[in-house]
Amino acid sequence: MKFQLIACSLAALFGIAHAQAADIHAPASTVTAAQFAKVLSGPWRAPENSARDQYRHPQQTLQFFGLRANQTLIEITPGNGWYSEVLAPLLKDKGRYIAAVQSTATGDNSRKAADRLKQKFAADPAHYSKAQIVEFDPQTPVFGKPASADTVLTFRNVHNWVMEDDAPAMFKGFYNVLKKGGTLGVVDHRAKDGASQESIKDSGYLPTAYVVKLATDAGFVLAGSSEINANPKDTKDYSQGVWTLPPTLTMGDQDRDKYLAIGESDRLTLRFIKPAHPTKAAGKAKP
Repeated sequence: MKFQLIACSLAALFGIAHAQAADIHAPASTVTAAQFAKVLSGPWRAPENSARDQYRHPQQTLQFFGLRANQTLIEITPGNGWYSEVLAPLLKDKGRYIAAVQSTATGDNSRKAADRLKQKFAADPAHYSKAQIVEFDPQTPVFGKPASADTVLTFRNVHNWVMEDDAPAMFKGFYNVLKKGGTLGVVDHRAKDGASQESIKDSGYLPTAYVVKLATDAGFVLAGSSEINANPKDTKDYSQGVWTLPPTLTMGDQDRDKYLAIGESDRLTLRFIKPAHPTKAAGKAKP
């Protein structure tokens, strides 16, 4: 037993030393494993948000999108600030985190969402003092000066813009604000293979090919896809769409255990690049 404990302790120490060595040799702009661990375990994160890491895989997702500590990064409609709790602290010292929220002039829901995020940032200057908030009109979105951002990220928002017919304008806005070579990262609820967009428009799910077309029509090039946020348990055939699953659980107590066992939705994770030279599909976009 003592031998096993000593062996386990040595293995743990070796693992820590190996991670520290890897961090030491990483480029200065790399977000290290130690930095991710510190932020993801940070006490400023809401407990209900941390509980969702098992479904959202924030470290792996951000690494796939190529996050660097010195980037100017814009997160589109961050909602309650789930990813703000991770991104703002990671970018605080060397980079710039910008939360883009829908204009308060577009309605009460937008105003309430913006106010909640502002209050969140103001209440914790140690982690959010350098975080910025910009407002945009989803029909004619401007997220900042042209070619001013290194990365634009959006998590589970595209389906909303599709339902409101704002998606093409939003993707053009992403293209405009990104630098050449900049990254657009998209996560959203993934439809069944072969499903048409019209047949599932109100379900919250999106065909991967449809999202790729939205991006490439705006001028982006698909640079990679990942199964980081896949969930094979998600059957995608619910009467109330994706909102049947947690965290919404719109069916209430009806089959609650069943939906909790499935977990959150199956999600596509796509990385796009703004090319150095505009593509033919980007004719209407302003580089």
